[in-house]
Amino acid sequence: MYQYTQENLQPIFDKWLARLRLTESWDVRLELVEDPAFTKTGDFKVDPTDRKAILLLNARNPRQENPEEVICHELMHLKLYPLDQLTETLIDSHYQEGSPERSAMYTQFMVMLETTVEEMTKCWLAAVGEDTELSYGRCRGMKSFNELYEGLKPL
Repeated sequence: MYQYTQENLQPIFDKWLARLRLTESWDVRLELVEDPAFTKTGDFKVDPTDRKAILLLNARNPRQENPEEVICHELMHLKLYPLDQLTETLIDSHYQEGSPERSAMYTQFMVMLETTVEEMTKCWLAAVGEDTELSYGRCRGMKSFNELYEGLKPL
C-alpha cells in the first residue's frame, strides 16, 4: 500500500493545482490527517468568501492506491464547487428540510456529483497523468456480485 506523506504528495498536489488552473482562483493547502476517526480518503474544508481551501487526505488509512488519482479527484471537487453550491442552494430552496423529497433529491445530486467528478478524474489522468493506474481500493470493502443477491427470493 502506498504511504501518504507530505514529502511525496506535495509535488503531485502542486502539479494538479496548476494543471486544473486552480492556482489562479483559489489558495489551497494540503494537510494529511492522522486521526483514526477520519474515515474518508479525502475531503475539503472550504472558505468560499476568501477563496481558501484545505485538502485533507487520510494518511493513516488511505483506501486508494494511486494518490495522484485521489488528489486530482478532490481538486476536481474544488473546481466544481460553485456549481455544487448552486445546486445545493436550489435543492434547499425547493424542498423542505427533512422531507423525503429533499432527501431523495439531495442523494441523487451527491451520487451524480461523485460519478461526474470520478469520470472527469479518469479522463484527466488518462490524458495528462503520470500514474494512470486506477485505484481499486474501495472495491475491496464492497460486497461481491453474488453477495448482493444472497437472501433474495428467486423470481
